[in-house]
Amino acid sequence: MNIVEKIQALLKEAELYHSMGLLDESMGKYDEVMELIQGNEQLKSKTNLVAGITKKIDTIVKDMHKVEAAKDHPEVSAKVQDLIKKLFTVSEDKDQDAVALDGAITLAKFGQHERALLEFNELLAKDSVRVVAAKNIIRCHMENTSVDDAVDQYEQWLSSDLFVPGELKKLRFFLGNLLKKEGVEKKLPAAETPAATPEPTIEMPVIEDFKIEGLEIEEDEYDDEVLDIHSIGITLESGSLKGDMVELDVRFQSGNVISLLIAGTDEDIMALFNVGETIHNIQFYSPIALFSSSVIVTAKTQIESGPRRGDYSIDLQVVDT
Repeated sequence: MNIVEKIQALLKEAELYHSMGLLDESMGKYDEVMELIQGNEQLKSKTNLVAGITKKIDTIVKDMHKVEAAKDHPEVSAKVQDLIKKLFTVSEDKDQDAVALDGAITLAKFGQHERALLEFNELLAKDSVRVVAAKNIIRCHMENTSVDDAVDQYEQWLSSDLFVPGELKKLRFFLGNLLKKEGVEKKLPAAETPAATPEPTIEMPVIEDFKIEGLEIEEDEYDDEVLDIHSIGITLESGSLKGDMVELDVRFQSGNVISLLIAGTDEDIMALFNVGETIHNIQFYSPIALFSSSVIVTAKTQIESGPRRGDYSIDLQVVDT
């Protein structure tokens, strides 16, 4: 790889990190590019290249300042939180528990994690939404506080009688895959399963082992009605990365509606999402499968407060192709 190709590759990485909100990583890639430019006297158009990269770095610095300024006031008043729930929670033909779950997810999407956690924890008493609420508690901890808090929460549930072993098994599997995605090697303790009464032997057809990218699961380990989606892959249609596929993390999920957080400065990515439009050929990544489908953009809302102020919450409804 010659120096021009190396610079182009680093610039692509920097743009991708920036699009994902990884500002420090993006800045690091731009620093590498600057070092390469300054260390090569024969590189053409050096002045223009440095000027362009300097503008990119200035944008990242502004974003960093914006994030740091927002951290001082991450939570808004209870009155404003109630207004956020009223304006941005959309529930059709759902029972009260499902509506309450969507309201808590709305608060979490808009950075109101403390209030959201309170409401998620209240919903743990409801059989119909207990596991989904618990999964979003885990997501909330990993989004707002730390991986350790998410693990501690799971271990607290293990020592309580709130969940039955089957539910704990699902939560362990869910958290374990989130940790793997974050590159965290952590062995999670399993719930003790009471000894089962022996069943009569029944001859069953042989099923081949199901493996995806080195991940092995048991048949009953992931039998939720709704498949958890950790991230999506989408191809950019314009800008400097046109034609490239970027992976975007799913921050929260309620049924077949997933939520993304997109930096307000990522114009190329923002241009993909227009409310009411259907986007085809989206790649979906879950702990047990990789599949393609379509989505309808149901909401695109700018966040006005909290650590992601100025960014956008995007809601996508997954539909059959």
